[in-house]
Amino acid sequence: GDDSIAQVGGVHIACEQSSQILAKVLEWGRIMAYLEQSTRYVPYDDRPGGRWRYAVPPEVDAAGLGDRFRETSDRAFQTYGGWLGRMQAFYERLFPQDPGDSDFVYRSTIRAKACDSLRGLLPAATRTNIGIYGTGQAYEQLLLRMRANPLREVRAYADLMLAELRKVIPAFLRRVDVPDRGGAWSEYLARTREETVAAAAAIRERVEPEPRPEVVLTDFDPDGEVKVTAAALYAVSDLPDDQLLELARRMSTGERARVLKAYVGQRTNRRHKPGRAFERTTYRFDVLCDYGAFRDLQRHRLLTIEWQELSPRHGYDLPPEVESAGALEDWERTMEESAALWEELRSAGLGSVAQYAVSMAHRIRFVMQMNAREAMHVIELRTTPQGHPAYRRVCQRMHRLIADRA
Repeated sequence: GDDSIAQVGGVHIACEQSSQILAKVLEWGRIMAYLEQSTRYVPYDDRPGGRWRYAVPPEVDAAGLGDRFRETSDRAFQTYGGWLGRMQAFYERLFPQDPGDSDFVYRSTIRAKACDSLRGLLPAATRTNIGIYGTGQAYEQLLLRMRANPLREVRAYADLMLAELRKVIPAFLRRVDVPDRGGAWSEYLARTREETVAAAAAIRERVEPEPRPEVVLTDFDPDGEVKVTAAALYAVSDLPDDQLLELARRMSTGERARVLKAYVGQRTNRRHKPGRAFERTTYRFDVLCDYGAFRDLQRHRLLTIEWQELSPRHGYDLPPEVESAGALEDWERTMEESAALWEELRSAGLGSVAQYAVSMAHRIRFVMQMNAREAMHVIELRTTPQGHPAYRRVCQRMHRLIADRA
């Protein structure tokens, strides 16, 4: 049972200098733990080694567009760095320091607000550092996916990770690069992706995307309340599941409410979570929001999340504070230059590589499907006052759609 054995041995690995695109690949796995450098608490206005902190995809250099990529990325970082101090001064005027706040807490809060407002200027090529903990089996799955990825950065990083992991857990990763084992598996993943991309392209030529709100509830179970009620009673009764479901269906609304109230209990904070009965019903949301907010929401891995390629096609978000502080002209110029570089890379046949050029203020479309228990966790966590306004808005709309429609 080598798979079972590989589930009980784990290891930490530091994944440094990853682009944002690579970071999302690294954080795909559900049963792993991640800690990522935050664009909220870490300003990106320094130049370690004399270079701004962004990755240049090797495909771009190979196509002779490296200088063009660097010029556009440099200007985006220069704009970000040039506005960071001014945006902090703007927030200091807007939110004067309370006498009860320590200097450290106040400065940290003001800096976080400035970083939040300006992070949309940074391209998806922006580097980050990620700490990962996972089992041998989880790493095997991650490396197999990475070796099948169309981006050279991802495939090269898989080789670096494999070399380091084999210093600690070599027995768990024997199959990764064996041609008829991991090699065949990665080839299967790459082949199915290529064929699906081709099939989607043939369909996409005939269809234009219709306008949609930022958050759409595309699917839900109209019997969800009945099913959750039955599930809440299951562990504390001796009745079969289908009989409990029929009993719950015949209950009045008030009777079901009493069962659910007892099951949820008196919650004094969001960490008091109801049990697995809330996993009996699901919701599926189609979301179109800025890439920065998506990066935060993507970290909820126990639900089902799929995303489309990042592009400037869906427009970008403009934080109101950016215009109030006087940075609108620089913001719009950076968005225009990002979109122009994306178009140039696409025209050069670089396809998915063009994502690296897209500013994080641009919108990305993704789907989140979750049961009611996970929905409660996501919505409560991502609507707290200290959260970023973009993902707070998304999750507030999810809550309203569940309450008013589902």
